[in-house]
Amino acid sequence: MSHTTVLIVDDHAMVRKGLRMTMEAQPDLLVVGEAGTLQEAIEVASRVRPKVITLDLSMPGVSGVASVERLRSAVPEARIIVVTMHDDPAYVRSAIAMGAAGYVHKSAADTELISAIRAVARGRVFIDVGDAATLESILAPSSVPTGKSPVEMLSSREREVLQQVARGYTNQQIADEIGLSVKTVESYRSRLMKKLGLKERSDLVRVAIDMGLVGE
Repeated sequence: MSHTTVLIVDDHAMVRKGLRMTMEAQPDLLVVGEAGTLQEAIEVASRVRPKVITLDLSMPGVSGVASVERLRSAVPEARIIVVTMHDDPAYVRSAIAMGAAGYVHKSAADTELISAIRAVARGRVFIDVGDAATLESILAPSSVPTGKSPVEMLSSREREVLQQVARGYTNQQIADEIGLSVKTVESYRSRLMKKLGLKERSDLVRVAIDMGLVGE
């Protein structure tokens, strides 16, 4: 029998142990490595070349969906499943836009993760969401003002901040990245919401994806 090779990435050793036990109970899955940091994950994945990587987004040294992008750059052939406590639809869209093939909430049953691994190994996309309404909100396009295109409405700095927001960076990380104060970044985010006619902060991620800013 051919096996689907899996790399487990999570900063908690007990979580990794539990996931390994779950996967090793399946005759078609083979755990070929574990990693507790993103850098370790990149090093191990580059060596063992797993078919599937299960990735926790909340790890030290990197923020949110940016870790998906970095892993994809290191091992583009691997299929990444995000396993996280984040259930914001915009966060799901951002992870998928960054190259994740699957998204499973940590509260899901073990059977959901196993199903996700098998699905993405076959080239499918697997999203575990709580209900149909959530799935609809993930797939639905966002609303932005008509007339002038959204991209043209933004200054270069606003565009830069929006890209960083969509990549999952915190206000502090954005400030450090582009040389602004945290308060100024917060002002830019508020200005973006007003200019794009948005009501929820999570919509910034969705708009960035719709505008094609993620991945630039």
